[in-house]
Amino acid sequence: MADIFSVAGKVVCITGSSRGLGKAIARGFADRGAKVVISSWNLEELEATQREFQSQDLEVYAVEVDVSKRDRCQQLIDRTVEHYGAIDILICNAGIDIIKPAEQYEAEEWDKIIDINLRGYYFCAQFAAQQMLDRGAGSIIMTSSIAGAVGIPGLVPYAASKGGINQMVRTMAVEWAQKGVRVNAVAPGYIDNMMAGVEYDENNTYQQRVTRFTPMGRRGKVEEFLGAYIFLASDAASYITGEVLYVDGGYHAA
Repeated sequence: MADIFSVAGKVVCITGSSRGLGKAIARGFADRGAKVVISSWNLEELEATQREFQSQDLEVYAVEVDVSKRDRCQQLIDRTVEHYGAIDILICNAGIDIIKPAEQYEAEEWDKIIDINLRGYYFCAQFAAQQMLDRGAGSIIMTSSIAGAVGIPGLVPYAASKGGINQMVRTMAVEWAQKGVRVNAVAPGYIDNMMAGVEYDENNTYQQRVTRFTPMGRRGKVEEFLGAYIFLASDAASYITGEVLYVDGGYHAA
């Protein structure tokens, strides 16, 4: 009997995958026999991750990319297809955050967060979809956040970008539902690996919210988020599109 959760042999392109959650996702897919394209704007970190994976005999190809630039998004998808011959799964995961009161953001801070977290997701998905629609098959998964659905102080531009992702997922999903391309999102809660632009301080009021508002009382380990991405990428989710799957220790339910 075929394994409906299998991603073996699939070509998976993951943005923001040289560290943290993206790196854990990349390792998880590679461990399961997928052909993985990792990407990041940080070339030194990206090359180090590639060497690490290759030393463990994992199938991985690295592409430097700044997803805030449309032409670089196009290059990422083009190089994926040139190297592996196709793209089966795109995971938009690159992201940054700057935690500040709403009245204090500078225009360039707003623009940077939106350009990477939302605009970059759109263009990567657009170019990947063009390839997938021609073949009549594909899965696009975007990393959203609990901040896209509930109010969390200090996250105005980040929350706006994640709320935008949720609506982009739903809209793309209904446009492409009869053309073989599924579009979904995973919405993580608090992760034990901090993203770029965020510094951890256990005495900070923002950080103390984590255990207080998460029913499971802790941050999730990066490995605990992998299953959602594997599931949505696999044939096990063949009738699922336009969904936002919350992986948050109960935060969204509380």
